[in-house]
Amino acid sequence: MAPVTVKRVLISESVDPCCKTILQENGIEDVLKFVCNYDGLVVRSATKITAEVISAGSNLKIIGRAGTGVDNVDVDAATKRGIIVMNTPSGNTISAAELTCALLMSLSRRIPQAVISMKDGKWDRKKFMGAELYGKVLGIVGLGRIGKEVATRMQSFGMKTIGYDPITPPEVSASWGVEQMSLEELWPQCDYITVHTPLMPSTTGLLNDTSFAKCKKGVKVVNCARGGIIDEAALLRALESGQCGGAGLDVFVEEPPKNRALVNHPNVISCPHLGASTKEAQARCGKEIALQIVDMATGKALVGAVNAQVLVSSFSPDSHQWILLGESMGRVLKACTASKEPFSQVHVTSLGESLKKSTGFLSSAAVVGLLTEGPQKGPNLVNALPLAAETGITVQTDHKDNECEACVLEVSVNSRSYKAVGSVQAGIPVLLELNGSVFRQPVPLTGHLLFFKAANFTELLLSVTGVLAAAGVELQSFSASTAGSGEQWYCMGISSLLGDIGALKSLVKEAAQLTV
Repeated sequence: MAPVTVKRVLISESVDPCCKTILQENGIEDVLKFVCNYDGLVVRSATKITAEVISAGSNLKIIGRAGTGVDNVDVDAATKRGIIVMNTPSGNTISAAELTCALLMSLSRRIPQAVISMKDGKWDRKKFMGAELYGKVLGIVGLGRIGKEVATRMQSFGMKTIGYDPITPPEVSASWGVEQMSLEELWPQCDYITVHTPLMPSTTGLLNDTSFAKCKKGVKVVNCARGGIIDEAALLRALESGQCGGAGLDVFVEEPPKNRALVNHPNVISCPHLGASTKEAQARCGKEIALQIVDMATGKALVGAVNAQVLVSSFSPDSHQWILLGESMGRVLKACTASKEPFSQVHVTSLGESLKKSTGFLSSAAVVGLLTEGPQKGPNLVNALPLAAETGITVQTDHKDNECEACVLEVSVNSRSYKAVGSVQAGIPVLLELNGSVFRQPVPLTGHLLFFKAANFTELLLSVTGVLAAAGVELQSFSASTAGSGEQWYCMGISSLLGDIGALKSLVKEAAQLTV
């Protein structure tokens, strides 16, 4: 993928100083003023990047979250604007896992309550009778990076670890000592439960009145992930009834929580969202997000993108020219399509082993070309497919083994189909075929191009060049179709676009011009 121009990045929160240093060393300025002036934005968890903020950031190309969760960023709004959202998924893994373990141990031995009692001048040994973790069952909901680290640490205390995750394969979690099962099987077995999932509709209120009722009486729960995964009202009811024996909470639905009922409950240990609050995690996240932005800006790599997975493979060394090819083919078909009606279907087929993983960015690039109106700023690879879906365009992709590397783009409009075939030769995108017309010489998709469809006759070329000369336009290249009956497509490379393409009407059946 071509480098993304990122010159100014707004760091909206207290991110480790190494983040600013790395950006500045790579020529990216960081200043704290107005979001509309910036190409990039770096946040932690406190800043809410709403649709309104994104709309105000007219130059934004990247939003970097120095941490794991991106629920404080309106990812859908960013995607529609073509803005890449990236996080640092591994930066705070160890810190969050260690805090989880600390809360599990604190719950088992009631350490914070004992500390407060001691500071009050008391010596209540009997009041703070605890329980060993050894031999107890720990249920881990969410077996990603943090869930794995919690499991391996708590196994060293002799805990049995079971878990649930809809993505991590059971054989993978089994390799680090966690037996996977359904939530219905998990709830009644656990002495302790910890959650490590993102906050989304399917995980909101995962622990609620119904699930608490299925748990052992006195089960203890920990949430160092996101507020809302455990239903706070249901948790309070379970604590008051004794169904839940204690909770360790680092996160809340509202932060800081105005309703203090949970915080003030004697069996709740609470922290002010400290999961990533270690010097090591902050340095790691700050460094990682800065390096990720630099790598993206220099076209080196795209790491941590949460809304632009299609772009990951586009950072291969040769991908830039293929992206240009896909976009140029889309622009050519758009220009050479007689109907002004919107496209209904787009089908992109990649040919050749080396393009097997390229259909994603090829289809996005083609849609960019098809949806771009004139020279103004149009969609990009991030938002092309969502915008196509929004406008009712069905996009399909396919791959076929072939000795030659090529891209086939087919579009449908008003029950008519149009087709272009292109490739990259000597590092230059070229058009090989247009709507059944195969060019004798591949058409370089660069500069100003004039396409026209006409029946072959002796004076055709001379007549068209005469129109160009009269308009002060120089002919720079010419590609004719292979001999065939009927009308064929031809292409001319020209020094500038014709002011009036209608001057060709008496000579050709169809004509179109564009700059690629």
